[in-house]
Amino acid sequence: MAMPTLKIAHMEPELPVIQGGMGVGISLNNLASAVSNAGGIGIISGTGISPEQLREEIRLARKKSEGNGYIGVNCLYAMTDFADTMKAALDEGVDFIISGAGISRDMYQWGKAHDTPVLSIVSSAKLAKMSQRLGAAAVVVEGHEAGGHLGTDRSVKDILPEVAEAVTIPVIAAGGVMSGEDIREMISLGASGVQMGTRFVATEECDAADAFKEQYVKAEETSMMMSVVGLPGRAIENPFTSQIADGGKVKIDRCVSCLKKCSHQYCIYDALLKAKDGDMERGLIFSGAGVAKIKEILKVSDVMERLQTEYEQATVMA
Repeated sequence: MAMPTLKIAHMEPELPVIQGGMGVGISLNNLASAVSNAGGIGIISGTGISPEQLREEIRLARKKSEGNGYIGVNCLYAMTDFADTMKAALDEGVDFIISGAGISRDMYQWGKAHDTPVLSIVSSAKLAKMSQRLGAAAVVVEGHEAGGHLGTDRSVKDILPEVAEAVTIPVIAAGGVMSGEDIREMISLGASGVQMGTRFVATEECDAADAFKEQYVKAEETSMMMSVVGLPGRAIENPFTSQIADGGKVKIDRCVSCLKKCSHQYCIYDALLKAKDGDMERGLIFSGAGVAKIKEILKVSDVMERLQTEYEQATVMA
């Protein structure tokens, strides 16, 4: 049995799979266009790059996808350049905006003015209902299994049914989704589709350094750490996570004031950038809880084909 159809505003991809928007520099034009070309929905992360760089990434993604498929941009509300990032993406005519780490009434109004759907990342039925009321075209329900910043300590499997019952817009499940079997389970719990980040890091087309991707193949588990934005985060254990454990500080050489709120315990921008460039000792390696299931680096098209096969097999076995 084929996967169900996902429809969000004008978007109706071949597969109900959205690639997670991962900053700093993990999901740029190369990964987003590859996912789009393979039948999913690609996302460029606007976090950690300038509005001018974002414009160029969008144009490159459009060129690589030859105008087919769907490309969106992730704008992190916690960033000081949130408004400029979102407006740059809207000016470039992206298919949609997705935002996390906070909700802004303005972002829905900006999207409406450009006739561009806006999606919200939420962690509760209450936030999902608020997002729908403000104008969200869909919500991404992210549980504690997700990589990066987390807004809850609950599993997506527990939150998802509550959200699906609370809203009438499409509900996308995120956090620990690694296989076609996982997709089938999320659909059975009320999801219209899924968002996957970690699985797409370990692909040839991912924009990160090879050393970063290899960490996902080698990793056996993840651990929780505290982000400078005041939220817990999930990452692969390494010397950096050990250094910041229990409030340990890392010297900040230069602060670029990238966050609206920051504890200044360490520079998260610098740590994420180091990891993206291949420094596995001093970098912060955000990752979802299911990373141990990744055994090899594949092409995006191969990942998508496997997801379909696994989904069909899981359906037959049910």
